Amino acid sequence: MPVLEISNLAKTFGGLKAVNNFSLSLDEGEIVGLIGPNGAGKTTVFNLITGLYKPTAGTIHFCEEDITGLPPFKISQRGIARTFQNIRLFKGNTVLDNVRAVFHPRIKYNFFDALLRTPRYNAEEAKVTREALELLEALNLAHRANEKAANLAYGDQRRLEIARALATHPKLLLLDEPAAGMNPAEVKRMVELVRYIKERFKLTILLIEHQMGMVMNLCERLVVMDFGQIIATGTPLEIRNNPVVLEAYLGKGATVA
Repeated sequence: MPVLEISNLAKTFGGLKAVNNFSLSLDEGEIVGLIGPNGAGKTTVFNLITGLYKPTAGTIHFCEEDITGLPPFKISQRGIARTFQNIRLFKGNTVLDNVRAVFHPRIKYNFFDALLRTPRYNAEEAKVTREALELLEALNLAHRANEKAANLAYGDQRRLEIARALATHPKLLLLDEPAAGMNPAEVKRMVELVRYIKERFKLTILLIEHQMGMVMNLCERLVVMDFGQIIATGTPLEIRNNPVVLEAYLGKGATVA
């Protein structure tokens, strides 16, 4: 069965159909790109999958379970994690504490353990720190664990955000424009990172990205949206030469040189 199965999803804001009749199936281990012009509805789809919005119509199944309309924390508990267009970090805290904070819902001590610094508290805190450092090591950030997140370069802040998402132990990772604002060298490193974490953590990945070089080199399949609807699906080569896609991006009559 697919890891993610979306059927006839729709979201309306007043009279605006932000997403309409959206259907998508993701198999385990795939990297699929969700692309389209600004305002096409891509981030709204992410918000529907992760429970930030409740759909007007349609269903979302994850690992055969209907998760339609569940709140974000329950969807996270089931194994879906995401990053955001705008980086969301605790910039005044250390790199390590940014990752440690994600483990809080799963800690196994109570208020009195924390107050009295019991052995259970100490053991659990040591475990959380160890796992957080392992994630930072995997994303080449362990050497900066005690620095403030605000002091990281932009690309490293993106890596830290991904580390925080991985700390939830997801099966499905949603990446919202992970290469936004990056130069070509940084984009190349991000492509390598996404491939690495997919294999290292056995992930299925759905990503939104405007960097066409990234999605063409990274994704096995592309889904193209415009005005809230899917207008094309296919391999990167098929999408690159699709006249409907070219019209959505470049205008009627556009061709690929």
